[in-house]
Amino acid sequence: MVKKAGVRLLQAGASVWHCVRDATGKLVELPRNIKQAVVLLIDMGFVAGAMWVAVVYPSGITSVQLGVVELACAVLTLVASAIIFLRLGLYRAVIRFMGQQAIWAIITAASYSTLVLGAAVFFTRADVPRALPFVYWALVMFSVGGSRLVVRAYYQSKLRSSSKNVLIYGAGESGRQLLTALHHGEQYRVVAFVDDDPQSQHSVINGLQVVNPRDIERLIQEHSITQVLLAIPSATHDRRREIINSLVGLPVHVRTVPKISELVSGVASVNQIQDIDLDDLLGRDPVPPHPELIDRCITDKVVMVTGAGGSIGAELCRQILAAGPRELILLDSSEYALYSIERELKELQARGGHYVEMACLLGSVRDQRRLETIFRTFSVQTVYHAAAYKHVPMVEYNVAEGVANNVFGTWHAAEAARKARVETFVLISTDKAVRPTNIMGASKRFAELILQGLAQEEVGTRFCMVRFGNVLGSSGSVVPLFREQIENGGPVTVTHPEVSRYFMSIQEAAQLVLQAGAMGTGGDVFVLDMGEPVQIVDLAKRMIRLSGHEVGSRTPSRSGLDIEFIGLRPGEKLHEELLLGTSVSGTGHPMIMRAEEESLTYDEVMSALKTLMTCCDRLDCRGITEILAAAVSGFARHEIRHDHLWVKQGRAGRRAAAIPELSDSNVKPLFTG
Repeated sequence: MVKKAGVRLLQAGASVWHCVRDATGKLVELPRNIKQAVVLLIDMGFVAGAMWVAVVYPSGITSVQLGVVELACAVLTLVASAIIFLRLGLYRAVIRFMGQQAIWAIITAASYSTLVLGAAVFFTRADVPRALPFVYWALVMFSVGGSRLVVRAYYQSKLRSSSKNVLIYGAGESGRQLLTALHHGEQYRVVAFVDDDPQSQHSVINGLQVVNPRDIERLIQEHSITQVLLAIPSATHDRRREIINSLVGLPVHVRTVPKISELVSGVASVNQIQDIDLDDLLGRDPVPPHPELIDRCITDKVVMVTGAGGSIGAELCRQILAAGPRELILLDSSEYALYSIERELKELQARGGHYVEMACLLGSVRDQRRLETIFRTFSVQTVYHAAAYKHVPMVEYNVAEGVANNVFGTWHAAEAARKARVETFVLISTDKAVRPTNIMGASKRFAELILQGLAQEEVGTRFCMVRFGNVLGSSGSVVPLFREQIENGGPVTVTHPEVSRYFMSIQEAAQLVLQAGAMGTGGDVFVLDMGEPVQIVDLAKRMIRLSGHEVGSRTPSRSGLDIEFIGLRPGEKLHEELLLGTSVSGTGHPMIMRAEEESLTYDEVMSALKTLMTCCDRLDCRGITEILAAAVSGFARHEIRHDHLWVKQGRAGRRAAAIPELSDSNVKPLFTG
């Protein structure tokens, strides 16, 4: 009998809970203004009920006869409570995000309402129990505050069913801020903090326990954790890498909050969760810049960046802006790229509160007359020449245009700088210029030879070049491609199992370029310390695992993504180099070296340029490669197989030179001096 009564009681309780849940769900889905009116009516019902119970409960009488005075007190309390609740903002706060401030508002509102009721009873001498104000205050607090807690609990339980269980790695200030931000969102439910500080472990923060990193695997299994969020913005690169390496083998997606430098500068906030930066995996703590080197060519000078809308050019502009130039000139042939970087730089200036005069100019670096006019008009003192075609296969498909832009663009820009008496001209070069196997690399090495040749003449301009490898996150980089392929479910494509590349963060590369430019004496080839080369297939595996997947076949706990080898693309080689030989000297900066390499004389360069110009005008790819092979050390005979025009014309792969004056016997003597 007792068991049946208990079952009925449980069923009744469940039925009541379902009714409350359904009513709460319908209330949550109403428009905001209607919802506020409904909640106000419900609250006034609670107030009226609280007054009734406060009168009945102390006397123990179920039926109470109220006179006119008592009813007047009740009406006054209802009206006054409605005004108080509205004025204190109880209906401006979103219930599902209700926090400490909203709870204090409810306590204050209940207290004021009780004071009104007490004052009304006192002055009208109403016949009510003396304990009425105390019982009334408790009931209003319980009903008004409790109803909101029920709605919030319902909403959070609803979110919990669809949210992802996550761990926050880092129980410091950033971790606590991230937890607060996630509490107001719908995507994540934080299960626990993880911290390697023994003093923080086993403590409780906002109701969540701080656990040892050794417990991560157990928590993943027990709570079906899908992501680990790194909230360690102030950690060094080495420490971040150690933590990330410890998480690589786990079936979770590892993400992070921005670094402390981004948080301090205001360009990011702690709740901006993002994928792991590649420099967290491959980079190192950057060497602090030498301010005197950056200031020497930038501070209070008129600085110009060609190719300002590209990846490197845009980052150079950002860092130049921070160094305080007198004026910054941006040149690019892409209207949209120029518009984008101009808008970004203006926003940076507005946030920083300092303004630098800027001029955004459309134009090609192959237009020497326009460049010279720009240099003279603006009295340009420093030029960073970043304008180039850099995508290796794309230049293989467009040989003449690639050479014309990379070689003649550099020549015309350098000649214009020399005639306009620009103080410093810095060429942004590439590791692909060392013993190149493709047209792009050969064209960039020839561009270096042009500056080395000009530096041998008595000119007022100081020419130098900075050579480095791949930068992380640049346009056309392998990293964004891998991320896109992982998001799309694979496969992840790698050109060759043994291919390796040098990598450096784009911020560090630009910073070192600015410093190297101040060290040049004329014709210098500076090489940046890129660290150790990275196996691309290893990089792909790490990115797959840090995204919560397994490499290859699916496992019970992780989905699988295949790595597919597609073969080297046109012009690519397995390994890149930074030096032509072994002769290298220091510069006083630990990350910048000066390469001692052979170069051509000014006359040899000019003779080769004239012949090369004829070949480009005739779209003679065979002649172009003959000139480059004769001038560029290590550039073996390169057969044109992919240029779209030559393929369409049926000339791709022919061995004979297109014009007789470009045979080896006529070209090579140009460079025997």
